[in-house]
Amino acid sequence: MVPGIHKTLALDYGDVLARLPEALKSEGFGVLTEVDVRDTLRVKLGVEFRRYKILGACNPALAHQALQAELGAGVMMPCNVIVYDEGEGRTHVAAIDPMQTFAAGEPALRPIAEQVRVKLERALDRIA
Repeated sequence: MVPGIHKTLALDYGDVLARLPEALKSEGFGVLTEVDVRDTLRVKLGVEFRRYKILGACNPALAHQALQAELGAGVMMPCNVIVYDEGEGRTHVAAIDPMQTFAAGEPALRPIAEQVRVKLERALDRIA
């Protein structure tokens, strides 16, 4: 499986998408972007794909800290969270793991990445 913080939930795709913004908000994140992969692939390539969205989440206070520690940290922002339909009432949700990406090779970002990871894990736990 690809790196990240993963959960498969026994919830409908629409229910997970409805709950996710509030779960992220409870940890100080806002959703800055939303990409509907299914619609994009249909329009751009004429292909059908499962329901799949990418949300770009940002915690402004932690983003500011990261940028102060390393200006290049912006390349990893916002924190992507994906949601896709697995069928039969099951939905997969995953978030970037900043300990596998952000903090790799930059010691100044480790403590910030640890905070982001904990907050993203708690947000995903709140969905269920």
